[in-house]
Amino acid sequence: MKKPLLAFQIFVLLLVLQAVAPLGSLAQTAERRTSIGINTSVLQYKGNFGSDYWKFTSNKQYAPGVALNQYLTRGLDLNAQLFYGELSGQTTPTTRFSTTLVNANLGLKLKLNNGWALKERFPIQPYVLAGGGWTFATRAGQPDSNRFEENHGYLDVLLGAGINLRLGGGLSLFVQSSQHTPLRANLDGSREASTPRWSDRFLQHTVGLTFNLGQLPDQDEDGVPDAKDKCPNTSRDVDVNEHGCPLDDDEDGVPNYQDQCPDQAGTAATNGCPDTDNDGVDDTDDVCPEVPGKPELHGCPDTDNDGIADQDDKCPDTPTGVDVDGNGCPTAVVTAPAAPEDTDGDGVPNAEDRCPERPGPAANQGCPEVNAATRRRLQEATKLIGFELNKTTLLQASYPTLDTLTRILNEYPDYSLSIAGHTDSRGPAAFNLRLSRERAATARQYILTQGIADNRVELRGYGAQQPLASNETEAGRAQNRRVEFDLYLTGNPSAAQVKYGAEPTLTSTAPTKAKPGKTAPVKKAAPAKRPARKTATSKRRPSKPASANRKKAASRPAPRAAAKRTN
Repeated sequence: MKKPLLAFQIFVLLLVLQAVAPLGSLAQTAERRTSIGINTSVLQYKGNFGSDYWKFTSNKQYAPGVALNQYLTRGLDLNAQLFYGELSGQTTPTTRFSTTLVNANLGLKLKLNNGWALKERFPIQPYVLAGGGWTFATRAGQPDSNRFEENHGYLDVLLGAGINLRLGGGLSLFVQSSQHTPLRANLDGSREASTPRWSDRFLQHTVGLTFNLGQLPDQDEDGVPDAKDKCPNTSRDVDVNEHGCPLDDDEDGVPNYQDQCPDQAGTAATNGCPDTDNDGVDDTDDVCPEVPGKPELHGCPDTDNDGIADQDDKCPDTPTGVDVDGNGCPTAVVTAPAAPEDTDGDGVPNAEDRCPERPGPAANQGCPEVNAATRRRLQEATKLIGFELNKTTLLQASYPTLDTLTRILNEYPDYSLSIAGHTDSRGPAAFNLRLSRERAATARQYILTQGIADNRVELRGYGAQQPLASNETEAGRAQNRRVEFDLYLTGNPSAAQVKYGAEPTLTSTAPTKAKPGKTAPVKKAAPAKRPARKTATSKRRPSKPASANRKKAASRPAPRAAAKRTN
C-alpha cells in the first residue's frame, strides 16, 4: 500500500510544479532570467529522538531534488523546489522511527547582489530564502513501544540562506542550508503530551547546479548580446567583431563596410583610402600622390594658380590674373582672324563648351569626365543607403555615403545628381510609388542642407515599375528595393529620365492605407541640422580631421535597429 500511495503523491507534486513553471514565462524580461536546477541534499532531524543538527556522518542518505528559479527584480527571485528524502531516529532498539517524505515548496529569495550591497553580476552571490510548502510523508516505527505505519501530509515553513557561484555560460553552482518546520505535524510519531507538535523539524543542506534558459537579447541581431555589445545599433548585414562593432581590418577608424580601401589605412575624409600627401585626394585618384595639390587638379599642385597643374604647365611662373592657354602660358596677341575662344584650352570652343573654364573632351561637351573611382562610389551608394521599414527615415549608416555624394558634387560643379527611388512589388502600387519618391526626397533634402544648390539635385520615384530582378524571390526583391544615384551634365536630361523615362503619376490622391500587419507610411523624416553652404559653387571646405567627423556623427539622431524590410 505504501509504494502506490507514494507514487501518487509524487505525481501530484509534479503537477504542482507544472502549474508554477509558467511564472517564469510570464515574468520574463529582456534578459535571460529563468533557470532550472538539479541538486542533492542531506537531511538532519531534530525532535523527541534527539538532534542530528550539523552532524555530517558517513551514514547519511542523500536526497535528490530539482528547482525552478525566476528573476523578479534585482534583489528578489521566486524559487520553487521539489525533493525526496528520508528522516530517521533511534534511542533504543525498540524505540525508533523512519519517515520518507516528498516536499514541494515555493519561496522568495532575497539577493545581496542587488546593485547596493554587491554588483548584480558579481560572481559570488549570497542570498536568504523564506517560503512554505507541502510535504507528503510515510512514517513507520515504534516511538512509544507501539508499532505504527501511516501516511499523512502537512504544511511546513522554510527559512534558509545560501551562496550562488557563477561559473559562466549560464551555469551556476549553489550551496544552501535551510530549516523546515512542520505546522502541527509529527515527524517521528511520538505522542508525548508534554511535547508541542511543532517541535519536530529538520535541516536541509543542499548543493546543486542551475542552468539559465533562453537566449540573451540581441537588438541589432549581430550575434553579440546587448550586454556585451559596444555598438548596439549596427546594421544587421554588417560584419562585426567580438564587441559587436563593425570590422575595421586596417584599423583606420573607417569600418570595412564604408572603407573604399579596407586593406590600407586611410582617413574618413578619403573614405578610408590612404592620402600620402594629406591633400584630401586619396592616392587611388591622386595623380601626384606624394605632393600636396588641389582636388580639382586631381591632387597636383599649381604654383602660379593659373588652373594648369605644374607638371603640365609650360610657363609655371605666369603672373596672377594673366590669361593662359592650355599649356599654362600667356595667351598670345594675334592680328590674324581670331581662333574660336577656348578658355580652358581643351580644344572645344567656348561657344560649344558646356564647361568653358574646365577642360574636358569634346565627346563630353568640353566638360571633365567623371573618373572610374567616382562612378564606382555612385554605384556602391545604392547598396549603402537604407531606410527604416516602410518609412522615409534614413538609417544612421546612410549619412557617410550621403556626405560622400556631397563631396562628389563639389568636385564636379558642372554636374547634377539624379536620385531615383524604387521598391519591390509587394504592397499597393500607389503606396510604393509614394514611398519611393519620398525616400528619394529625404536623401535629396539631406544633400541640400550641405550647401548644394536646389537645381543640381533632381529626384524621381518609380515604385515597383522598374525592377532589376524578379520579384518572385527574396533576393530579387532585395535587389529591387533601392535608391539610385547618377551624375549627369547640368542642362542635359536627367540620368533617371534617360534610363527609365518619365516619372509615373499617382492615379489617386487619397492616402493609401497600410495592409493589416504592416507599418503604414509615415511623414518625412526631418533633415539633420547642419550648417548650410552659401551656394553650390562656393569655395570647397578644407578636409576635416577624423575627430571632426566623429563629432559630426555624434550630432546625428540616435540610430534605430533596422527591421526586416518589406519595402
